Amino acid sequence: MPSQRQLRVAELVRHAMSDMLQRAEVSDPVLDGTSVTVPEVKMSPDLKRATVFVTPLGGGAPAPVLAALTRHRRVIRGLLAKRVELKFVPDLEFAFDARFEEAERIDALLRSPEVARDLDKEN
Repeated sequence: MPSQRQLRVAELVRHAMSDMLQRAEVSDPVLDGTSVTVPEVKMSPDLKRATVFVTPLGGGAPAPVLAALTRHRRVIRGLLAKRVELKFVPDLEFAFDARFEEAERIDALLRSPEVARDLDKEN
């Protein structure tokens, strides 16, 4: 279970990352044409590492976005240092957040004719 401090720092990093990506402060052809959301950031217990979960909006492929963010990790870390007041700016790792796709898959399953038929039998 993360501590309150981990959660607070993670939320600071998430807001800063979201703002940077929204304002296109990181110059890369892949990122320039893609809207990217940051649904979650997880901090290590020592606050030295942050795993930033990202999702390209509109169903874009996650691999090029993750590669672009990883390529610019040092620049992003420098921009992050200017935005958040921390003793140490965490090292950044980027990961794809598949929760939106998973929710969409579950929703499609719930709307399927087989599930509707089973629900009608119960009532």
